[in-house]
Amino acid sequence: MAENQKPLTPAFTNPPAEEAAMPHVVIIGAGFAGLETASRLGGKKVRVTLIDRHNYHLFVPLLYQVATAALSPADVAQPIRQILRRHDNIEVLMAEVRGIDPVTRHVQLAGLPDLHYDRLVIATGSVYSYFGHPEWAEFAPSIKSIEDARHIRARVLSCFERAETSRDPDEQHALTTTIVVGGGPTGVEIAGAIAELGRHALKRDFRHIDPQDSRVILIEALPRILNTFPEELGDYALNALEELGVTVMTGQPVETITREGVTVGGQLIRAGTIIWGAGVQATPAAKWLGVEADRAGRIMVGRDLSVSGLDGVFAMGDVAHTPDEAGKPLPALAQVAKQQGQFLGPALAANLLEGKPIGTFHFKNRGNTAVIGRHAAIFDFGKRRLRGWFAWMLWGFVHVYLLVGFERRALVSLQWLWRYMTYQQGARLITWSDGRKPEL
Repeated sequence: MAENQKPLTPAFTNPPAEEAAMPHVVIIGAGFAGLETASRLGGKKVRVTLIDRHNYHLFVPLLYQVATAALSPADVAQPIRQILRRHDNIEVLMAEVRGIDPVTRHVQLAGLPDLHYDRLVIATGSVYSYFGHPEWAEFAPSIKSIEDARHIRARVLSCFERAETSRDPDEQHALTTTIVVGGGPTGVEIAGAIAELGRHALKRDFRHIDPQDSRVILIEALPRILNTFPEELGDYALNALEELGVTVMTGQPVETITREGVTVGGQLIRAGTIIWGAGVQATPAAKWLGVEADRAGRIMVGRDLSVSGLDGVFAMGDVAHTPDEAGKPLPALAQVAKQQGQFLGPALAANLLEGKPIGTFHFKNRGNTAVIGRHAAIFDFGKRRLRGWFAWMLWGFVHVYLLVGFERRALVSLQWLWRYMTYQQGARLITWSDGRKPEL
């Protein structure tokens, strides 16, 4: 840069006069809640800036299928700019948020000027919690990003490749053992998917090992899996997993996790792959604001999704502790986040442009679901419950419907149909992310 040359000012900090006169809504996070809020503000006389660390919206509920080679990353992600490009009043900013100053109403960005807001929406989601043992993450990765999913897929497939070249039966047995920690929906879904990977997709691929002899162990510290579902549905899921060959260990808290395996009840279980799906905690947005948070780090919000004591600040999705009519926190589900965005977007527009109050958010439960394997899934609608083949079909329909964009829906539907008929998995490629190839 020349000595007298001034640094360029980013365009988003100096909008045209017409846009600058509009009230400015800043949304942090392009997950279900943030993206839906932005979409509902599209076309309004409001300037919207959507900030995310990535340039894509990720469909997290299907991320485990990338980890188990059923789908590719492009099937579960779509560029944010492509989704929102029809809205001229929305600007997408790929940036890292470093802090928030609610007094001056500024969002602090890494390497960029601060961004002023009139209304701020925080929808930064959650990360996995290792219950005070962050060192376990090195050996038991979670599935919260495309990089995580690719890493797990590469790990699982690499272990089968190493077992194929080994002549030590004990080593082969350890390499083809996968341990999944956590008996919630994520743990159940990935355990079932990996069991089917060995039973069906890989069974003809090797000459010196039989992938059908591979072992999947699901470990849950509580007395039963799927603890948030009715007991009858949890029992069905348990039987379905056992029919797939999954060993389910309940009432067994993990003691240690190392490169060798997992210690449970004083016994080391050797495994080539360990996957963590036990618990989540909110991203550190509460610390940015300096406000009260619950034990999971979630920001305490009111029924209108506003943060108490901070004018013009809202939080939703997994990062928010949102009470229902009975005062209990709403679950960290995609449908909750999506409905919150559908509510808050129009409410913010009406508030800024017409002076109307935000109102009260009411969650409509569309049903909680988990898939175990082919023809096996569960749905809990409260008073009504489904399980088996019909629940599995409904699960597939719901997840395809929730995917953003017709192209993604059609492509995933065709791939699922093809794999259903052929028992084949698609993206069985071993590709390590930069710097993430572990010592196997």
